[in-house]
Amino acid sequence: MNFADTEIVNAILTENGHTPVSTPEEADIIFINTCSIRDNAEQKVWNRLKYFRSIKRKNKEADITLGVLGCMAERVREKFLEKDKLVDIVVGPDAYRDLPNLLDEVEDGRKAVNVILSLEETYADIAPVRTTGNGVLAYVSVMRGCDNMCSFCVVPFTRGRERSRDINSVLDEIKQLSDQGYKEVCLLGQNVNSYNDNGTRFAELMYQASLVDPEMRFRFSTSHPKDFPDELLYVIAEQKNICNYIHIPVQSGNNEVLRRMRRTYTRESYLELIDNMRRIIPGLGLSTDIITGFCGETVDQHNDTLSLIQEVKFDLAYLFAYSERERTLAHRKYEDDIPQEVKQQRLQEIIDLHRMNSAANNLSEIGQKHLVLAENISKRSDDHLSGRTDTNKMVIFDRETYNFGDYVEVMITDSTSATLFGKPIRKSSIQEFTPEFMTA
Repeated sequence: MNFADTEIVNAILTENGHTPVSTPEEADIIFINTCSIRDNAEQKVWNRLKYFRSIKRKNKEADITLGVLGCMAERVREKFLEKDKLVDIVVGPDAYRDLPNLLDEVEDGRKAVNVILSLEETYADIAPVRTTGNGVLAYVSVMRGCDNMCSFCVVPFTRGRERSRDINSVLDEIKQLSDQGYKEVCLLGQNVNSYNDNGTRFAELMYQASLVDPEMRFRFSTSHPKDFPDELLYVIAEQKNICNYIHIPVQSGNNEVLRRMRRTYTRESYLELIDNMRRIIPGLGLSTDIITGFCGETVDQHNDTLSLIQEVKFDLAYLFAYSERERTLAHRKYEDDIPQEVKQQRLQEIIDLHRMNSAANNLSEIGQKHLVLAENISKRSDDHLSGRTDTNKMVIFDRETYNFGDYVEVMITDSTSATLFGKPIRKSSIQEFTPEFMTA
């Protein structure tokens, strides 16, 4: 989401005569786009701001403008401007169009703030200036905000209510990306299942997107277990260029914890959904989010989460200790009563179990062939490329004569818990390649 928002900000600033630079030391304007979902993310922002502030102090003649964008801007604006006096501009996620005016205010010697949330803003008419994805991958926001009000989550307070982009604006952006040579698009929303453009739901949007370019791969993030439609599963199964991968956060494996989290589903319904997904989409890759140490979590409730991880055996998981967020229901209603050392112990237990499962999943891939989209030079060697399978597993393979953006058929030869290694066989295409689980 922040990658996509940053590209919108780049478009607005470029349109108003500003030019991007490569390093903060070269800049006249420095913005940091922020996240408030966990305390760790916010602490990184504070540390980064202190570094940027030191650049500003050392280079007084440059008159650098320092600003904060996004969720933290909305959540702790007073602290930025008054108590810590770290920044000149504070801009919430629905106010990026106002940036040129706010920059003018700073030039006049004032502090500038706009954190007003909108019921309509989707930035649908702004063509993002792409800065990520190496010309291969692109993010497209299809909706903004969230109405779910999970008790631990600050997003509804920092990003506002749900609103969906017009489907034609989304499809037009995808067509432009196809014309520019992009090979993969990830459609973004806090809960894409809630997408609703005058009755057009997300399954139809995904289907229409897949028709734009049969050699462009599509992913999406994120979905809520409460309302994942079978229709979308069948669209994924039928369209070869929609990736067989779903991120479906569970957060906890215990019903009482899920109730306190206001997740509106049960352990049993979640497991039933996973079974349904795997039945309809053979070879499906699954990832999840899990919070450990939520308010009042007992040892038995923690063990329920461990048992769910063991039952599902996710391919990828984002695992966190609970971090209390002001303004949320959990902050108002429950006590953050799990000691930090207990949270960290439980977190390590779920990390260890997940890594064991992921290592076993990846080991079973040896000898399998996958279609890998070449995305980058491998970090380990310039002689290797890295890319992801249809199921979102990272693969390292010999570079040979392949280029970024090529679809390469790769035979998996080795693995770790996080990465697959393979031997490239040939350049291929989405429509040519048939996964081995479909050829039996």
